[in-house]
Amino acid sequence: MNLKIVNFKKFITSILILFGVIILACILFSNKSYSKAKESYKKETIVLGDTLWTIAQNEQTNNEYYKNKDIRYIIYDIEKLNDISNCNLKEGQEILIPIFE
Repeated sequence: MNLKIVNFKKFITSILILFGVIILACILFSNKSYSKAKESYKKETIVLGDTLWTIAQNEQTNNEYYKNKDIRYIIYDIEKLNDISNCNLKEGQEILIPIFE
């Protein structure tokens, strides 16, 4: 059986589109985590002198959930989770911080 490519330009274009779709699918689905670890939260009480930056630095080094994450991402995540629109934390305020169990 001898296969012959009739239109070489259309063949190459089709192959490139196919590879593009495969690469795009790999990128979109490779970021998913299929870990069996369960996400939960811990309560952190704000003390005098605490800032989102210092809390994020501490979580970056001591919390598996935030290992190898950019500190700006951690701050944004904590702000979003706790509905904090400005960085003003009040002494005695409780915030939630994600952790893995």
